[in-house]
Amino acid sequence: MKAIITGVTGQDGSHLADLLLEKKYEVLGVARRCSVDTTERIKHLSSNNNFKLIEGDITDVSSVINIFKNNDNVDEVYNLAAQSHVATSFKQPALTWDITGKGCLNLLQALKDLDMNHARFYQASSSEMFGSNYDRDRQGGRYQNEKTKFMPNSPYAISKCAAHHCVRIFRDAYDFHASCGILFNHEGPRRGEEFVTQKIITWISNFKRWLNKTDSQSFPIDYTDDYFVVRGDKFPRLRLGNLDAHRDWGYAGDYVEAMWKMLQEPIADDYVICTGQTHSIRDFVNIAFRQAGIEEFKDSIVIDLDLYRPCEVDYLKGDYTKAKMQLGWEPSHDLEGLIKLMLDAKL
Repeated sequence: MKAIITGVTGQDGSHLADLLLEKKYEVLGVARRCSVDTTERIKHLSSNNNFKLIEGDITDVSSVINIFKNNDNVDEVYNLAAQSHVATSFKQPALTWDITGKGCLNLLQALKDLDMNHARFYQASSSEMFGSNYDRDRQGGRYQNEKTKFMPNSPYAISKCAAHHCVRIFRDAYDFHASCGILFNHEGPRRGEEFVTQKIITWISNFKRWLNKTDSQSFPIDYTDDYFVVRGDKFPRLRLGNLDAHRDWGYAGDYVEAMWKMLQEPIADDYVICTGQTHSIRDFVNIAFRQAGIEEFKDSIVIDLDLYRPCEVDYLKGDYTKAKMQLGWEPSHDLEGLIKLMLDAKL
């Protein structure tokens, strides 16, 4: 089996490459040319003869066509490339559209034009597409599943919705085996530090090292609006936005298995992938600080209004019943286990 992964240098791409290589796939990872090294997450694959990193850009139609022309015997295509930071999408909406929305269309159209619709296609959709919308169960509990209507609240979510519907159209119009995984928030040690979960974990790790360096047990800790201070040595306080936003957090390593399972099904379909549990960012902070052995942390955090989204998504909680019933997939990490995994990697 031969697979192409766009966005292979990202968190999900690197985990998926690991999984497919374990299953004896030949894996072609696509990455944009960049003046800085972005391959940290896949360096461990450099000596694997079944893995090849190739240059490509899904916003460029010619680049996409050349990728497929040179690999017309590919069995599976996983589109994980995206401008995936929601806050950035408000500042760079056109770039987000070109990568996250139009990029998916470029891939699908190239496969069609090259008569490669035999290749099974996976699109990374997002829970952000639901935005402020949810359904209610009989007890009044809120949730989102495959039938919940989309109400995107960011340029990122709008782009993901467009890509999601492109997949549906190519599936229905051209008989593509194309599936979408509507993935809720998923994290892990490979998560980028611009995302709030890794930002919290990294801050805790660096703070503990600073405490050890400054011998804070022997000297009192003072603080200003922006810093902790021990004998004139400063450490920045943790700046966060909306602590009351709720998310359904899982482990990225679990979720890539669901991606693969979708493409093994005889009929393509869309699936919500999540844990079925929701927690606030405040909960994440509380658990992470407690696991790190930091009991008093209320003075550690500065609420920064500049970190609030222009249009917030307040509540996400998925229902993965369909994935469990049809794919036999379930998550193996809860939030406590996920945070321990991330802290252990940093500490």
